[in-house]
Amino acid sequence: MNNKIIKIVLVSCCFLMAFAGFSQSEKEKLEQRRLELRQEIRQINSLLEKNVKEKQSVLTQVEDIDRRIKATENLIKVTNQEANLLTREINTNTNKIAELRKELEVLKEDYAKMIRKSYKSKSQQSRIMFLLSSENFLQAYKRMQYMKQYANYREQQGEEIKSQTLALQELNKKLVDQKKEKEKLLTENRETQSKLLKDKKTQEALVAQIQAKAGTFKKQLATRQQEISRIDAQIEKLIREAIAAENAKKGKSSNTSTFELTPEAKELADNFTANKGKLPWPVKSGNVSMRFGVHPHPVVRTTTIKSNGVRIETNENEAVKSIFNGQVIKIQAIKGANKAVMIAHGNYISVYNNLSSVSVQTGDKVTTGQTIGRVGHATSTGRPTVFFYILKNTQYLDPATWVYKM
Repeated sequence: MNNKIIKIVLVSCCFLMAFAGFSQSEKEKLEQRRLELRQEIRQINSLLEKNVKEKQSVLTQVEDIDRRIKATENLIKVTNQEANLLTREINTNTNKIAELRKELEVLKEDYAKMIRKSYKSKSQQSRIMFLLSSENFLQAYKRMQYMKQYANYREQQGEEIKSQTLALQELNKKLVDQKKEKEKLLTENRETQSKLLKDKKTQEALVAQIQAKAGTFKKQLATRQQEISRIDAQIEKLIREAIAAENAKKGKSSNTSTFELTPEAKELADNFTANKGKLPWPVKSGNVSMRFGVHPHPVVRTTTIKSNGVRIETNENEAVKSIFNGQVIKIQAIKGANKAVMIAHGNYISVYNNLSSVSVQTGDKVTTGQTIGRVGHATSTGRPTVFFYILKNTQYLDPATWVYKM
């Protein structure tokens, strides 16, 4: 009986440990994602407060609210996933508690039978008489061994009862904590959903204003797209000039679209490729206000915005940092976007545009995380914003696929 119970307990514990390890890892990822979304919402809230103080356009306000709505919806989704995971853990622990109670009852009943049997044997015949009544020495020895095993077995059963009782108490405590944590998450989600509804009502009111003056807002968006396209065209021209200049230094062709790589530069490019998806952000904290590619405007759906890079809104005077080891190949003032710094990583280029000040020079070798300048204010929004690009030769790449969690 005892061996069978021990096997059941061991198998159950192994299963629980494996499940706990898996669920804990999943839980930590969800918790981390939830904290990131809350931080993103705080940053958007900060921008919205500045909008009100600085009386930003209705179009800018509705864009910010749309970003906050999307972040809030993601937060609700992640919080629900975390609550569902807790529900599964609670159900597993509830079932385990029921199993432990049954096993504990069996152990106690078995132990009680042994105590009663031991008491009866003591009252009928002492241990000494039991040994003295042996027919020979071998039998006496076997009886002595039996008494020792019986005593050990009884002690083992007592320890097993203690162990199971402690395990039961620990699971009960964990269950209470899990239920409290789940209730906290559900309360937080109810509050978040309430804020989401308010945001959607605010957005509807702002959208109504925009739709009433659709022509005016389309012109604003067209002007903004012209500004983006003009800056992107300047960046592309400068990149081709930089590639041609770097190739000329090596005595190679004046090719303006492809770097001529030395063995050292090729190794650097390979290292850059190996770090795809793991590169750091160019600023310590920020929020992507415009993503790479062509996107319909969140409100004026008939209008699209195209960007060859991303725009990251950040803090005042925020340090802008190199995302990888490389060499500064170009620093240039850009009309309407302060200064741009271009860093070559083999045949890859990272571009940091709209810097109010620059702390490196052309030809400098830089390392990952090194400060290269300070962020400037975007002309269209008046906010501290870095325009960030990644290219392979002259081919624009989506920074979100290269930078960690962008």
